[in-house]
Amino acid sequence: MVATVGEVRERLGSALFLRVAGPDGARHAARIHGTPGPRWFAADSAIVRVHGDASMFVGGIRALLLQTLHPAAMRAVSEHSGFRGDMWGRLNRTSRFLAVTTFGTAEDAQQAVDVVRRIHERVVGTMPDGTPYAASDPHLLRWVHVAEVDSFLRAHTVYGKKPLDQAGRDEYVAQTAEVARRLGVVDPPLTEAELADALAAYEPELRGTPEAREAVRFLMLKPPLPLAARAPYGVLVAAAVGLMPRWTRRPLRLPWLPVSERTVVRALGTAATGAIRWAMGAPRAS
Repeated sequence: MVATVGEVRERLGSALFLRVAGPDGARHAARIHGTPGPRWFAADSAIVRVHGDASMFVGGIRALLLQTLHPAAMRAVSEHSGFRGDMWGRLNRTSRFLAVTTFGTAEDAQQAVDVVRRIHERVVGTMPDGTPYAASDPHLLRWVHVAEVDSFLRAHTVYGKKPLDQAGRDEYVAQTAEVARRLGVVDPPLTEAELADALAAYEPELRGTPEAREAVRFLMLKPPLPLAARAPYGVLVAAAVGLMPRWTRRPLRLPWLPVSERTVVRALGTAATGAIRWAMGAPRAS
């Protein structure tokens, strides 16, 4: 029996939701969006527009790629998070945190922040040269924050359904700073210009370690996905790589194809995010 377009859409939407939100995603989504109470952000605010758009798929992959360039951050992920065996678990937790702090009640959002801060306090270790690292270090937290915000904003600007204007982009950066401060980030950027300056200030610390390149290879070439889903995933990865700064390509051994990235990859990325946006709009079984 041949499935109808609507049935294919529903199955694809459910599969995407399951991969990103996890097996309990529907229950958590109902609580996040359905619980009455004050929110940190208004329904028409920039952060709600960005974090509710399908471009977050591209932005999330780009954020993971970019974050690997900080040796201490990569060491913490390698030793404590298990990027191979629990990649989707990490994605589930990150997406849930973003959803709760963006769309949930103020009480639930603060509770989510408190949980993450307690986890960070336990993530400590030593670099190969003997230097200690801690996930709660404000400098390291700030790197993770600016890498994520820059990635989400760039992806939304290129692949978002309704990209923000300059005032909206500055609003988005300022709103993400509110969450970052609660997580322990000191002096998060408040405008797009400040965000660019913050990223540039980290460049001397960044490099492509063997751990970083291994994580990138795993992310790009060995996703724990069904065979049928790997081609669309490859398009999202290509779109994410296409948004990476040029100077990151050599240390992470990423391809640099400027003409193709501006034409073929951009067109495929637009089609892929449009398809995800369409599929995620299908009703999901609870």
